[in-house]
Amino acid sequence: MIGEESKRIKILRRAYPDSLLPKSFVRNRNRMAIAPKTEMSPVPIASEMHHNLDPNALTVPNGNFFGLPYSLEEASVILLPVPWDATTSYGWGTADGPQAILTASVQLEWYDFDVPAAWKIGYGTVPISSEIRAQSRRVRQIVQKVIAHLERGGRVADRAISAELAAVNQASEALNDWVRDRARTFLAQGKLVGIVGGDHSVPLGLMQALAERGETYGILHIDAHADLRRAYEGFTYSHASIMYHAVQLPAVSHLVQVGIRDSCPEEMERAAANGKITLFDDWQLKANAYQGVTWAAQCDAIAAALPQNVYVSFDVDGLDPRFCPHTGTPVPGGLDFNQVIYLLQAIVKAGKTIIGFDLCEVAPGPSDEWDGNVGARLLYKLANLMSGV
Repeated sequence: MIGEESKRIKILRRAYPDSLLPKSFVRNRNRMAIAPKTEMSPVPIASEMHHNLDPNALTVPNGNFFGLPYSLEEASVILLPVPWDATTSYGWGTADGPQAILTASVQLEWYDFDVPAAWKIGYGTVPISSEIRAQSRRVRQIVQKVIAHLERGGRVADRAISAELAAVNQASEALNDWVRDRARTFLAQGKLVGIVGGDHSVPLGLMQALAERGETYGILHIDAHADLRRAYEGFTYSHASIMYHAVQLPAVSHLVQVGIRDSCPEEMERAAANGKITLFDDWQLKANAYQGVTWAAQCDAIAAALPQNVYVSFDVDGLDPRFCPHTGTPVPGGLDFNQVIYLLQAIVKAGKTIIGFDLCEVAPGPSDEWDGNVGARLLYKLANLMSGV
């Protein structure tokens, strides 16, 4: 890959004088623009001898993300779809996010400007579980009964919904176990894992599996919401509670939240009181920009707040809603697509090691594939920056 990056640098040098080149190229022309991985997670290139891959040809859908041919056995990175949105509290449909991303992913190009030979890394796709999708539908029907009761003025403590709440919480806990067991298996094989949601409750099992590995890590949380409620609408494992549960894990040493702009007082009090949590809310990020602070400087500050090992938890509603118009809880404001890519690049350039990630809350539109398209490109970039060397 370094050879291919060198070619890119030569092209840039022919086109631009040094004064206009990115500083990283000028400083270090014979190395990649993105810093090498630390020793923790070297990712081998998957064998491609029997695949006869042509990265310039038409990508044929094959049930794998990006149309890549690697099996789970030979893959270095496992993409685990979780088609679940049982506890979404506003719009729903993100259980169909994995399929929307999968469908759209075959039309993107395999060349990545950060990791030019990313298509050689070896991404394996766990088949989308029809059982989990069906269970999500069943639980969602129970959830709707609970929400209807609350909207009529009922309370979470009412006996009228106690059985329903118990059933939902039990099903959500079983979903966490399902994710954790699969993640644990792949991690034990030396593979990296990325979750493709589904609502933002689904990655807790992967966070737990990583916590069992014995090393501490921080979470870079990109979202419109803080997700720090102890529970929401009576649901212990709500999509609005994922970070509350994450910071309970002893292995999670830092939670760095970026783009937050829609929260309740309880969440802000919890964020202020918990020494693990650092907040870069959207209002302050924008105010800094209006006062002349560059996005590069703000990304450097975000990276500095993170420890060496980083898990990226990405709720797509952290973006400006024009990039995710059908997500369940869209909020005006947010990050531009290129801003969030630059942030992820900055994390890696700062020498951090991405040990896992989730991409959640992508929901397909009724008549277009835009949300899936954006989700597929975010997924490819997340996986490439976690895996590329």
